[in-house]
Amino acid sequence: MKEPPFIVRTDHADSGTLDAASYFNYISAVQAIVDFLRERFGDGVRLYYQDDGNEVWNGLEEDLRSGFPGIEHAASLFDLVETSVFEYTSDADPKRAGYAIRPAVRNNLFVYPKHLVALARVPRVTQHGLGCEDLIFCKSDEGLVRFLEEMRIRQLADPQITVFTDTRDGLEQTREPAAYIVNRNEVFMEEELKTQIYRSIDEFFSKDRTFFQTYGLPYKRGILLYGKPGNGKTTLVKSISSTTNAPIAYWQITEHTSSGSIKEVFETAAQMAPMVLVIEDIDSMPANCRSYFLNTLDGATSKEGIYLIGTTNYPEKIDPALMNRAGRFDRAYEVKSPNEALRRAYLMHIGMSRLADEETINGAARGTEGFTLAQLSELYASAALQMHYENATDLERLITGMRSDYAKGRSREWMTDGQTRRLGFMQGE
Repeated sequence: MKEPPFIVRTDHADSGTLDAASYFNYISAVQAIVDFLRERFGDGVRLYYQDDGNEVWNGLEEDLRSGFPGIEHAASLFDLVETSVFEYTSDADPKRAGYAIRPAVRNNLFVYPKHLVALARVPRVTQHGLGCEDLIFCKSDEGLVRFLEEMRIRQLADPQITVFTDTRDGLEQTREPAAYIVNRNEVFMEEELKTQIYRSIDEFFSKDRTFFQTYGLPYKRGILLYGKPGNGKTTLVKSISSTTNAPIAYWQITEHTSSGSIKEVFETAAQMAPMVLVIEDIDSMPANCRSYFLNTLDGATSKEGIYLIGTTNYPEKIDPALMNRAGRFDRAYEVKSPNEALRRAYLMHIGMSRLADEETINGAARGTEGFTLAQLSELYASAALQMHYENATDLERLITGMRSDYAKGRSREWMTDGQTRRLGFMQGE
């Protein structure tokens, strides 16, 4: 395959249009790109800029990663800046896992011939090093709109999840494949609660909005899921992501979350609407930007078309202002530890019937009062190891051992040679 030319070089090669003196001259670089595209598209190439968000660039990244046939790597920009990236991709089939090399988004010119659209992330020298400018070229507004609509359809058809992460250097935005599909029948919780949540989701993302129009309701929704860790809040959210035909975004709050990143997340989410925005561990919102976050939730249009889901394992840490004012979160749902019937159903679902008979499983369901779904999964894993090495299982003994370990974990005390030792950091050490 013929390598694409460099538009800007430090020498006078035939493919270059600028000499070394003009290297990293932004205006000259843009002019070189325009000249290159005029030869390809003809006159009338126009320059566009996405005012906020990274929807186009995330779409470009996915098209490159998936090998979308409608995109062409037309040229590289600067010859002394990287033009390729590599990454390790895992797969359920080990034969398909390995390293993949592809063109980098930065420092390359990509063309979508069908719509006469070109994208270039142009390197620029900044005060802190090498930055970039995102540029979009097209022959017409109509062509650009058709291109954007088709890109959005591709993104919705592929179960990718947008992940926002607050870092020291600002908000990082990536698109990641869904680890696996979680169907609704894999969600184990109180049936009434499950029905309420899915009914709310389905109505929000129905093809028309007659429900909201008929009853004069604003087209936005917010729910808060709280409860003991390990009882399925994340599984519920994954099932919503898997079974909802809408963009999904996760926001990872960190100590670097700021009013600027809050503004950017909601602006980007509004562009993706109608969509689901998941804020995990919402109690970790830094104190110095909580007021701004609350004001954003109060905004008249900030949540238009957004189905907001907040989760927390520590409801006592939640700012009461989140719940004590209408319009922030509409409902708070407690995801409780499973009762005996749910514990039995879950044990059967994960495959315990391969290791024990029905009577033994019924006894295990009774004997695991207070266990979370995560702890039941660990019980199954321990039973499977026991069967593998001993050709038999003793669920009662395993449950007793797990109860003892969890009790020690809660008290932070562990017995060693008859002595009590406290686990953790002690004052004065």
